[in-house]
Amino acid sequence: MRRFFSFPNPVNDVAARTVASGVVALCVLFLVTGWVWVLFVLAYGFWARVLTGPTLSPLGQIATRVVAPRFIDHAKMMPGPPKRFAQGIGVGFSTTALVLALSVGVGAAQIVIGMLSIAAVLEAALGYCLGCKIFGILMKIGIIPSSICEECADISLRYPSLTRSS
Repeated sequence: MRRFFSFPNPVNDVAARTVASGVVALCVLFLVTGWVWVLFVLAYGFWARVLTGPTLSPLGQIATRVVAPRFIDHAKMMPGPPKRFAQGIGVGFSTTALVLALSVGVGAAQIVIGMLSIAAVLEAALGYCLGCKIFGILMKIGIIPSSICEECADISLRYPSLTRSS
């Protein structure tokens, strides 16, 4: 059961950017149409990825089983904990948008999804993960203990060539 509720570490950057591309598509679909069912799909996907990594996420499955294997030459492995944190931020935005759409109206939800789509575009197009950057800042100021992501705290673990031979 513990393995089922896990998140991959490390994470293939190609897979992460593929998932972000799917999120962008869902965000745009909602922004253009206002279809509330899209928010259910979006929120489910974020919850599934936070709780089980790609296991229960349709976007995660497509990204890890179909897309990433085809771009193995471009694979760049990234630490998992910041990516999971970023998915958690996605949970907050998508769930908030869903609640707003159901209670206040689609317009309020579109504002929240507009903000989420900016972060998703940055990840999908540029490989710049806002959630990962926030995670790093929270580690630096001590809110997130460095033991959560030793690889994040020590860059030499990701880039051994940077360490000098004695």
